[in-house]
Amino acid sequence: MTAIPLPILDSPAPRVALVHLDELWFQVSGTLCNLTCHHCFIRCSPHNDMFGMLDLETIRRLLNESVGLGVKEYYFTGGEPFLHRDMVAILELTLSYGPATVLTNGTIFKEEWLQRLRRAEETSPYSLEFRVSIDGFYAEMNDSVRGAGTFDRALHGMEQLVRHGFLPIVTVAHTREDADDAVLFEGFVQLLRSHGYERPRIKILPTLRLGAEVERARGYRRDERVTPEMMDGFDASHLLCNHSRIVTDRGVYVCPILIEAADARLGASLAEALGEYPLRHHACSTCYQYGSLCANPSSSARDET
Repeated sequence: MTAIPLPILDSPAPRVALVHLDELWFQVSGTLCNLTCHHCFIRCSPHNDMFGMLDLETIRRLLNESVGLGVKEYYFTGGEPFLHRDMVAILELTLSYGPATVLTNGTIFKEEWLQRLRRAEETSPYSLEFRVSIDGFYAEMNDSVRGAGTFDRALHGMEQLVRHGFLPIVTVAHTREDADDAVLFEGFVQLLRSHGYERPRIKILPTLRLGAEVERARGYRRDERVTPEMMDGFDASHLLCNHSRIVTDRGVYVCPILIEAADARLGASLAEALGEYPLRHHACSTCYQYGSLCANPSSSARDET
């Protein structure tokens, strides 16, 4: 599959400095996914090989490099990370460096994987987080976006995580204009409690109007952008590009949202990707409006007390 070039705004764009590399992301499974979701901003699917997988030794090398740069936490995304044959080993390794989060659709877990990861977190001073994507609190709402049968499969995956002692963050893309965040949140609380998750963690996300979402709903309007004036008095730490970078098999990019943008590739190594970046894509307006939407609210060493 070939990339569809993302338009670059031709008017002046504010530049954001990387103040400190706190978070390092890995596009670990490239754009390969077992699902074909209608709102996926990079159109991941079983047939999308635009980005390839990162091998274990590459990740080991980058983890070692990240120590000298002061990275505090690690994220793994795709595609579907658990399509990577070494995903469990990658997470086990990462937990010797810092807190790890894996973004997954939760539909292909194996019991032995979760048993290994439970042991890995228990013997690590750091936390392992799972973010499971479910985009509706009943089957029709979710499956219309993520595909037939995915609601039941994702709920089963969430139940597996809870049984193994994890507290997954269920991420919900706001795909319906008529859906209120409070209604979504309460609907998910009731759903997850009915499936044994007594104190559920829920993160509601905006849709990114890129990739498949353009066909499902709409793309960005011309006025959806960040102007230099909008940065006056704005706390740039709310932007992912202020403290994060993502590694792909094609190099290091500014953020997970813009890996299809040629100008978002900052270099072949982490050292080459530490400079500032201009907010010249429409998608930057979503990050501006909602904050570091890709990251967890917080991630830290596990409390042993």
